[in-house]
Amino acid sequence: MKKKTKNITHVGVIAAAYTALTCAFAFAASGVIQVRVSEALCILPYFTPYAIPGVTLGCLFSNIITGAMTFDVIFGTLATLIGAIGSYLLRKWKWAVPIPPIVANTLIVPQVLKLVYGVPEAVPFLMLTVGIGEIISVGILGMILLFALEKHRKKLFDN
Repeated sequence: MKKKTKNITHVGVIAAAYTALTCAFAFAASGVIQVRVSEALCILPYFTPYAIPGVTLGCLFSNIITGAMTFDVIFGTLATLIGAIGSYLLRKWKWAVPIPPIVANTLIVPQVLKLVYGVPEAVPFLMLTVGIGEIISVGILGMILLFALEKHRKKLFDN
């Protein structure tokens, strides 16, 4: 029972942290050029599989709270889920961990921006801008977080 409670707590804390970061940095988290700081947490599946539902629920809550349209809520959350699963699957290769969230969001989010919000820019341009934002949030901030947390891995994520 203790282990199950700890795992559920991991999911809840990660979801809450993702949501809090999204709200705190909301000014930079949406639009054509976006850096969603909370996406840095998509590296957490490197440490625990319970980060997958954590970041997914955090993204879902964040999208709802920030007033995203229904298809954005669905497909934006799906992009984060795909990225988190990919990060978990690549956990043996530390430097590859940020690649799945970057790729998933770079491919999915521009389609949402174009189709759901009618953003006038071309999809390749949107892929460039969203991709740069993901590289900043997951590739740079996420890897800084990964290396900072790795020292405390046993205490924080011992499953």
